[in-house]
Amino acid sequence: MKRKTQISSDQPLAGVRVLVGRARHQAGALSGELRKLGASVLEIPFIEIRKPRSFKPLDSALKNLEGYDWLILTSANGVEAMWERLAKLRLKQNFKHLNVAAIGPATKRAIEQHGIHVDVVPKEYVAESVVRSLQRRVRGKRVLLVRAKVARDVIPTELRKAGAHVDVVEAYETVVPQSSRTRLQSALKNPRRRPHVVTFTSSSTARNFVTLLGARKANFNDVKLASIGPVTSSTLRELGLRADIAARKFTIPGLVEAIVRFMSKQSPSKAWV
Repeated sequence: MKRKTQISSDQPLAGVRVLVGRARHQAGALSGELRKLGASVLEIPFIEIRKPRSFKPLDSALKNLEGYDWLILTSANGVEAMWERLAKLRLKQNFKHLNVAAIGPATKRAIEQHGIHVDVVPKEYVAESVVRSLQRRVRGKRVLLVRAKVARDVIPTELRKAGAHVDVVEAYETVVPQSSRTRLQSALKNPRRRPHVVTFTSSSTARNFVTLLGARKANFNDVKLASIGPVTSSTLRELGLRADIAARKFTIPGLVEAIVRFMSKQSPSKAWV
């Protein structure tokens, strides 16, 4: 028998099943916020963070950090990987000479936890906005970009056009967690577990979601896909999927806010089955 759950103002997602596909060690922040609002959360990681095959390029850059003018970090994963290498190499580098740029508030917080001042955070938390914030400041400067193995080349390409000397080093890589394949397909088949919303926090999570589905293409007409920002939304569309819900602020709180806003408009009675 179908059972409806009445939604209160402080539990706007009561009865809503949300699938969170963030990496296992990062899922807590998003899942916690959704649960506070009454959502039933299922965590199945679409992405796994691993060490790069070689740390030589990163280690070399860190040993010669005094030769750079700018350091750009594009994720909290990159921040933690970089500091792990600094500790492993027993390097006590002085960051005072460096201008530091973070792609968004989460990355900024991760950097500041290590006592480093962040000089630039772009207005929008995407690569294009990083370029706009820096392109007039980097001519003739040496820039170190620390990022994932597979990433868009917008930042290095455009900053080089602006006259910067850019070194790109890999601090980690993202892979498809094969153990999630069966769990994901099972959740989509089971009417009692099938999510109302699936969240995507990066282009990698979108691509890996499709990979995990394999040859079996599910019907998503009754499932809403929630994107953290325009780049991720674009990737979903490239994969033949919709971006039903798009965050206005490209952050985890912004994504949660977008889900609440969208779902509250879906049912006049504010009830979910």
